[in-house]
Amino acid sequence: MRILLAQLAPRPGDVTANLERLRAAVAAAPSDLAVFPELFLSGYRIGDRVHGLALRDGDAPTAALRAIARESRATIVVGTPIVSMERHGEVQNAAIAVRPDGEVHTQVKRYLPTFGPFEEGAHFTPTDESQPVPVAARSVGLEICYDVFFPEVSRTLALAGAELLVVISASPVTSGRMFSRLLPARAIENGFPVVYVNRVGVEDGVVFGGGSGAWDARGEPVTGSAASDPSLAPEEQLLVVEIDLLEASRWRPFRPVLRDVATRPGMTGSRSS
Repeated sequence: MRILLAQLAPRPGDVTANLERLRAAVAAAPSDLAVFPELFLSGYRIGDRVHGLALRDGDAPTAALRAIARESRATIVVGTPIVSMERHGEVQNAAIAVRPDGEVHTQVKRYLPTFGPFEEGAHFTPTDESQPVPVAARSVGLEICYDVFFPEVSRTLALAGAELLVVISASPVTSGRMFSRLLPARAIENGFPVVYVNRVGVEDGVVFGGGSGAWDARGEPVTGSAASDPSLAPEEQLLVVEIDLLEASRWRPFRPVLRDVATRPGMTGSRSS
């Protein structure tokens, strides 16, 4: 699978401009799967404006994403605030996957950081569930930034059949070393490739660190990403990597972690945690 890692800086509060950036990036780097950072459509440090910028099914930005996916024949994964379907008046931090056939799948962020410069708990409602989404006849798990620090999230997705983990992020430069250690660990312990797309730029004094990359099922860096070339500067870049989605099924018998953990009480057939 050809995957675009769109390491870009959104324009805070301007969904229309960010959609045009997304459209241009997809056109410039054709792919099967195009991945954009956390809260890319809205910007990250936007405070209470998230309510007015949150996506609703059937609204103009969602229709635009469907059109881009259809025209490019690529599945688009992008971060955006969405209106909660379960809790009236609340908003969630989500990764949405928009397929070329127009189908939209959503994964809401499970763990909201409320330390340092982060105030996500004041604006967003988390979820307690993770489900893989279908992409080009394969099963893909989605995570958002801080979720990576909780290994049970990745394990839940792996046990539910995910063959690839895609992580979108709005992480500051000070967290780069931690993500560079956690992401290959998630690949190794679940036996699947991991793709990470982090934004760049500055918002309200927070400097975002880039470092977008990909790791194979053994935790080795994939050629063409910052994971394989740490010298890549934390600036806007369109990185394209090739990921073998059959790798998980080939590698897992040699490190049967999922088989062994699935035999433990309460883990077999786990689809949420």
